[in-house]
Amino acid sequence: MANTVSLPKIIFGTSSLGNLYTALDESVKQEIVKEIIENSPKPAVFDSAGKYGAGLALESLGNALNALGVSKHDVIISNKLGWYRTELTTPEPTFEPGVWRDLKYDAVQKISYEGILECYEQGNQLLNGYDAQLVSVHDPDEYLAAAETEADREKRYQDILNAYRALFELKQQGKVLAVGVGAKDWKSIQKITNDVPLDWVMIANSMTVHSHPADLLAYMQSLKDKGVLILNSAVFNGGFLMGGEYYNYKEVDPNNEHDKALLTWREKFFALCNQYKIRPAEAAVQFGLNAPGVTSIALSTTNAKRVKGNIDMASVKVPAAFWEDMKKQGLMSAEIENL
Repeated sequence: MANTVSLPKIIFGTSSLGNLYTALDESVKQEIVKEIIENSPKPAVFDSAGKYGAGLALESLGNALNALGVSKHDVIISNKLGWYRTELTTPEPTFEPGVWRDLKYDAVQKISYEGILECYEQGNQLLNGYDAQLVSVHDPDEYLAAAETEADREKRYQDILNAYRALFELKQQGKVLAVGVGAKDWKSIQKITNDVPLDWVMIANSMTVHSHPADLLAYMQSLKDKGVLILNSAVFNGGFLMGGEYYNYKEVDPNNEHDKALLTWREKFFALCNQYKIRPAEAAVQFGLNAPGVTSIALSTTNAKRVKGNIDMASVKVPAAFWEDMKKQGLMSAEIENL
């Protein structure tokens, strides 16, 4: 993949364009895309998915790029495939209830040889003149976890392998640049990379300044040694590392012993950041970028004014003494190097 595409340190997620948690006006979405295009090194990279708002994120991205007159050569779009837009026949969408706002469509999962190609074609139609150059199977971990029996799980895994066969055919035909995977459970990524020669992987929620298991660090190093690029996503543990009330999208309960420990860790982390006059988000981004093999971090925003600041965080210098104090206070693994 390194020979076919170069990725900037900060790439942009598009879940907000699909109305995740809040419905944004199209003018706001266009302003976000405009700021990304103007402030990112060319080509700017957008990470999207048919699951984001039942295709709304792809549609809004395509509309914004067209309205701004952005050249196809100045943008790279990643489309995580596996969800297909369908008619909305119920009061609320059925594919992920309670998360998306003001949707006019529903979505169904299609992970198979034919299904993934249908998702790819529909995605490009929604992008309205732009094409996905990075493609992947979206959330194969969740697809496998839904299995009811071991036989069902084996069938589902074969569905995933068949989907990858289709995606690599697209690559051989020159229609896409690179094939990867996006998942929250890194063990499922490891299983797939044992069977499929992926160009890149996107690891979500797993490699952060708060949570960085030794076996994941070793696996990431092995991917780096093979030349597989790593995109690190959700480096704020769902906003918790910046002061949010959710850790990996689950509300933190101050009366729960496990969650108490999370809050104590964050209090010490914030105090150390304050001592060194760095923002917690900057420390989280720099940690995420410097984990083994990481090429880029995916960040999302609902506010166009935050785009440039997000990009600038990739260049912030965090003092080596800060990381040493993190280790001394037990806030970070002593095995972490090269920060």
